[in-house]
Parts: sequence; C-alpha cells; structure tokens
Amino acid sequence: MAIEEILDLEQLEINIFRGNIAGVGPGVPTRTFGGHVAGQSLVSAVRTVDPKYQVHSLHGYFLRPGNPKAPTIFLVETLREGGSFCTRRVNAIQHGETIFSMSASFQTEQDGIKHQDEMPPAPDPEELTEVRSTHYIDSEGWAQFQEWDLRIVPRDMLKPIPGKASRQQVWFRHRDPLPDDRVLHICALAYMSDLTLLGSGQVTHPEERKHLQVASLDHAMWFMRPFRADEWLLYDQSSPSAFGGRALCQGKIFKGNGEMVAAVMQEGLTRYLRDYVPPASK
Repeated sequence: MAIEEILDLEQLEINIFRGNIAGVGPGVPTRTFGGHVAGQSLVSAVRTVDPKYQVHSLHGYFLRPGNPKAPTIFLVETLREGGSFCTRRVNAIQHGETIFSMSASFQTEQDGIKHQDEMPPAPDPEELTEVRSTHYIDSEGWAQFQEWDLRIVPRDMLKPIPGKASRQQVWFRHRDPLPDDRVLHICALAYMSDLTLLGSGQVTHPEERKHLQVASLDHAMWFMRPFRADEWLLYDQSSPSAFGGRALCQGKIFKGNGEMVAAVMQEGLTRYLRDYVPPASK
C-alpha cells in the first residue's frame, strides 16, 4: 500500500477518523507496524488544526499490539488552542481498546535563535546496498516497505565515536516523488522513524539479539526544519543505555546537505525470551 493511501484517513465525525488496514495476505506481519499507527495518529491530529499551525513534536505510547488486518479508529481531543501553539491528544482504538496514545503540539511560523549539531560523517547512500529485510522483518514481510529505499551503513564503514555504547546509521528515502504537501512528508517521516531505531540498541549484541523479544514502548519526535521524504535522509542512531529488558534509543535525522530536520527518542522492549539463558548466567 502506498504511503499516500496509508496516511489518507476517513473522517467519520468531528474529531473521529478511521485508518486503512496495513494489508492482508502473505507477508503481512502478525502485529501492526508501530510507524503505521503513529503516522495515522499524527494525520488525525493534523486534520483538526488550522493550517497556520505546523506540528513540531509528538509523544506517543504503544499500549497494545495492533491487528494489521483490522481498521483503527482515531479519537482526537483538543487540549489547547492558543495564539502560537495548539495541542491535541489522540487515542488509537481497535476492538474497543486503546492500542496507541499520542500527544502532538503545533506552532505557528516564528523566528528565533539558530544552531544545530554538525551532521556526522557517513558514506554516500549510492555507494551502499539496498536493504531487502531487517532483523525484525524477513524478505517476505519487507514487501510492505518496497516503496522505500533503505540502506544501512555496514559496521566496518561506521566511523566510531568515543564513548558511544551502541550506534548505527541508516539512509532512506521514498523511491517515487511525493506531492508537495509538507504535512504528508512529516507524517511519512513519522511512519519510517520507527522502523530501524530500536536496532541501534542491538547491533553490539549480535548473538543475543536473536533471543530477544523486541517491541516499541514509546516514541517521541521533534520536527525542526523543512524536508522531503522522497530525498535522501540520514538517520544517525545510538543507544546510550540498555538495562532491565529495555533499551533507550535516540536518533538525529539530516538532509543530504547537512541540515538537521528531526530528532527521535524511543524506549523499546529488549528482554530475553523466556527459555533463553544468556552466556554470563550459565
């Protein structure tokens, strides 16, 4: 399903929307991809605010596994309607239960101080091999992401940074040109931001990662500068800590020209499977 279809919600009533299903048939995962419900939640919030406001941040919690074969209902609540900022809360509902809850904040166009971290060095995406599957999604399940060109920087090409415990870099872009709709590009980025981030907490544990139960627990994003999701974006990811069956992961997203366009934080479940005994415990 094209990203435009995924993010095109049906309005059922004032502040009530219904999202398209993830798909049916072979290759569809047993649980809804987190970016799918997060992206649709953001679209539903955007639909309730005046176009003079642009989303600048979101904070969400994944509460229950979603069913990819069932539609999701989005209930939007107005928390604030100010002159410069407005805030919405969204609850994503399936079968009478909330599977995802999100708050999103919007701001009118304003000016202020300007600075950013330097974009870290990374190989050119055209020099890298396209990804056909990830640790989470096999080649069959990867079919739902075929419209995206994803390229993970190999470990031996990743420039080490002293003090960083676990890190990875990913280039990605939508293969085909998307409409000139800033909201669509922002929601598409929210969709893709969940796909590889939790992997940054596992790359230094190659033997143990296959014995982990993993899932996104929460997700936060901040949008800083305009960008296009159909142009190359570098997702520089790291995991400063993993403990107690959870990993904290963070990411900075840059345009090819070095402009930082977004930042992401996520905590994910990374606990051992019930029947696995790690080597240090044996």
